[in-house]
Amino acid sequence: MKTHSLLALLAASLVEGHYIFNRLIVNGKSIGGEYAYFRKNSNTYMPSFTDEVVNSPDMRCNKGAKPGNTATYTVAAGDKIGFKLFNNEFIEHPGPGFVYMSKAPASGVASYDGSGDWFKVYETGVCSGSPNTDSNWCSWQKDRLEFTIPKTIPPGEYLVRVEHIGLHQANQGKAQFYMECAQLKIEGAGGGVPEPLVKIPGIYKASDPGIKFDKWSGKEKTYVMPGPKVWSG
Repeated sequence: MKTHSLLALLAASLVEGHYIFNRLIVNGKSIGGEYAYFRKNSNTYMPSFTDEVVNSPDMRCNKGAKPGNTATYTVAAGDKIGFKLFNNEFIEHPGPGFVYMSKAPASGVASYDGSGDWFKVYETGVCSGSPNTDSNWCSWQKDRLEFTIPKTIPPGEYLVRVEHIGLHQANQGKAQFYMECAQLKIEGAGGGVPEPLVKIPGIYKASDPGIKFDKWSGKEKTYVMPGPKVWSG
């Protein structure tokens, strides 16, 4: 009985650690409700695992997140954008966070499938100490990820992809990917040239050190960020 109780408790704690980004924050103010400006995924707050998504179009905006039914919110270059977790949850898995952006074609972001070029505008990793200690990750126990839109970003409509990767099972080939896409129209003077440009899928490989990271062995002294370099404008 004790074994069954322990297993049940462990399973419950793992589920409690799951989360999803679905609320938009602009300059510290909450905008709209849940999924108001986010494409809604079909796997709720459950993660996607390495072998399911790194080579799949689902890597863009998550499983079931399709164009066509999401509103677009207008912001300005230089605004601070936040992606808040559902139900006032907190990030309770060790791992990095990222934001990627992809400019929609002339037809607009509402119908854009994300098959064009992407660039990374934000990443957060280890604040100090060993990456094997959960509380050393900058995103640990945070309820959102935030970044500032580069002031020189070309104006237009964008898919803005927020992502957190849970690494606690990465040593088993099961890094946990939590990602969503918001739809934003960005106004500003532009002038910048985002780079490097990448495709999704294609930003990660299962063999990347930052994707197969083993926090349990004690051998990992540093963490290598996966994906392209950040473009800051």
